[in-house]
Amino acid sequence: MLTKNPHLVVQQKKVLTGTLLKFPCIFTIKVMALHHKELASDLYRIVQQFSPNLSQNDIQSRPSRTGKYLGITITINATSQAQLDKIYQALVRHSSIKMVL
Repeated sequence: MLTKNPHLVVQQKKVLTGTLLKFPCIFTIKVMALHHKELASDLYRIVQQFSPNLSQNDIQSRPSRTGKYLGITITINATSQAQLDKIYQALVRHSSIKMVL
């Protein structure tokens, strides 16, 4: 939601249009998902479609205290806002993923 404060509107429009990032850049994607043994390989395949230089070392994971969920950090070399949008859209379609930041 845009605010009536003109300064904040400019900042919010920059965020909405993606102009705050300068590409290429190192970008971190955070994922929360239901934990299952194929999850890491699923996420690797999804992200590698859009970031071909991704390696297994670029994905770090940590289980929740109960082990039901897995927190995953994926670090990529982002080349454009369109690339990031495609990655986010592909990730949220995975049935185990609850949140992507």
